[in-house]
Amino acid sequence: MKLGRREVGPGLPCYVIAEAGANHDRDLDVARRLIDVAADAGADAVKFQTYSGRTLYSTKTPRFDYLGELGARPAHELLDDLALPREWQPILAAHCRNAGIEFLSSPFDRAAIDELDALDVAAFKIASFELVDIPLIEYAASKGRPLVLSTGMATLGEIEDAIDAARGAGSPDVALLQCASLYPSPPHIMNLRTIPTMAATFGVPVGLSDHTLGIHVATAAIALGAQLLEKHFTLDRTRTGPDHPFAIEPGELTDLVAHVRDVEAALGNGVKRGPSDEERVEMYAKARRSVVAACAIPAGTRISREMLTVKRPGHGIAPKLIEALVGRTASIDIDDDDVLTWEML
Repeated sequence: MKLGRREVGPGLPCYVIAEAGANHDRDLDVARRLIDVAADAGADAVKFQTYSGRTLYSTKTPRFDYLGELGARPAHELLDDLALPREWQPILAAHCRNAGIEFLSSPFDRAAIDELDALDVAAFKIASFELVDIPLIEYAASKGRPLVLSTGMATLGEIEDAIDAARGAGSPDVALLQCASLYPSPPHIMNLRTIPTMAATFGVPVGLSDHTLGIHVATAAIALGAQLLEKHFTLDRTRTGPDHPFAIEPGELTDLVAHVRDVEAALGNGVKRGPSDEERVEMYAKARRSVVAACAIPAGTRISREMLTVKRPGHGIAPKLIEALVGRTASIDIDDDDVLTWEML
């Protein structure tokens, strides 16, 4: 699939989405700095969220215990206080263009979809909790843009419903993100092996939306074939707000992108070959083992097994052939510790 300027799929570099979420703290300068941090780290996109508390939560919603003191307030009021001011979106999109990074935001209502569509976003990202909102998915898909669907808490049947809705309503491409919907998520519920499972089941690009602490679980997803990776980040984890405590800081985001690229390079093509060109420069000849003289062997001497040993370096006769040397005759004087070659025999 195409996401802005990037192709996403098997064998291509993982598409890294730096999730700013609500970590702008309703400060435009902070939002701009988050974009700059994501661009400097090498992320492909920075993502915000477009919602309003009243359209997202019923006023009868129970309090969220995991938010601690923040959860003492009604959810719709808390979300209204955290929401990205919608008039910022064109400003942030322009800042992203200048920084050379894609601007994305998760829409949570139809007005948000319209606003983001007007900004020509590369895709709509649908959050895990909205995966079951088929009318919202259909409306987003009707704009003819790719959809990235998070799948936290979803069954395969619910994922299939969402994909069918997206395709039926006109989305040209769909991608999935494995996700665990806890903040932070303990590693034991991450189930990274569902990444290849969903890729095989649905035939679409699959990645990870990661809410674990640190960057190691996110990096591990690359080895399982993650083609997209989304991770919350913040300027300062000690700030007050629901998304700050489990987010990574700027240096960690830089490390994450670097680790992702290292793992991609390290995976290779799966074909087991001999030494690489880099290994041949020195290590192949000098650090492997060969048959070596265990003592001085004068010319004309019939060689016995006791006269032979195996040591490094490796540019002589291979150790597996040591028994084939027994009974041969030295054609020249061989010094103790000489590496044996066929020309000496």
